[in-house]
Amino acid sequence: MTEPAPEAPGRPSLPLQPQGFSQPQYNFYEAVGGHPTFVRLVDVFYAGVAEDPLMRPMYPEEDLGPAKERLLLFLEQYWGGPKTYGEQRGHPRLRMRHMPFVVTPAARDAWLRHMRAAVDSLDLAPLHEATLWDYLERAAHSMVNSA
Repeated sequence: MTEPAPEAPGRPSLPLQPQGFSQPQYNFYEAVGGHPTFVRLVDVFYAGVAEDPLMRPMYPEEDLGPAKERLLLFLEQYWGGPKTYGEQRGHPRLRMRHMPFVVTPAARDAWLRHMRAAVDSLDLAPLHEATLWDYLERAAHSMVNSA
């Protein structure tokens, strides 16, 4: 509870903030368009991966659908959307989940190239684009596990 402002002669005491008001929570997921935005991001990304001779072998399933779904659910939860990823798969443990794959700097660069095209396809506001790209770039660098 906020402290009341000191009373001035002839004025009633008022709280510093209106009671019952709180700052709205900022939600990146909603701010960028929610589910449709993340579906587009993942679809464009995997369209590039499907044609990439370096990246495609890193996805063992014949159909990229399961990988697309996992990435979609992860990104949605990370950015403030539904908690489905955690409910289905538990903690992301990104480095552990990527350890079976040889992730070289060249693979990282290919991943970033396809993700850059996907982010660019969204036409986000500059601040949203920079925020999303900063995370994706840092995540990609942290996945490298082989020279």
